[in-house]
Amino acid sequence: MRDLAAAQYVLLTTFRKDGTPVDTPLWVAPDGDAAVVWTPRESWKVRRIRHTPRVTVAECDVRGNVRGDSVSAHAELLDDAGSDHVRTLVARKYGILGRLTLFGSRVRRGRTGTIGIRITGEPAA
Repeated sequence: MRDLAAAQYVLLTTFRKDGTPVDTPLWVAPDGDAAVVWTPRESWKVRRIRHTPRVTVAECDVRGNVRGDSVSAHAELLDDAGSDHVRTLVARKYGILGRLTLFGSRVRRGRTGTIGIRITGEPAA
């Protein structure tokens, strides 16, 4: 996950109940051996992850055009403290643009209106 976390954007693919994949390009930041992303708490991707934490991730550009191989992974929705940590990592990686985006989101949604997602390699069966 470290290589993916170093990318500017990743394409996070979540899966609907019927198995249909849904792609979303997101900012990503490294967190140890994991990658973390940040998104609105009420987004459909969060609902899909609640249903099934199985995801795939790949490096992409801002429009979601894939630039590398897709990797199977496991997504974990974080609590408020974990989400705060993700916001700090995003601000650190993306600099002034990251801080401005986080500020705008906080104004619109409040501190708990977004959630951090920790992405790790597929767990052993």
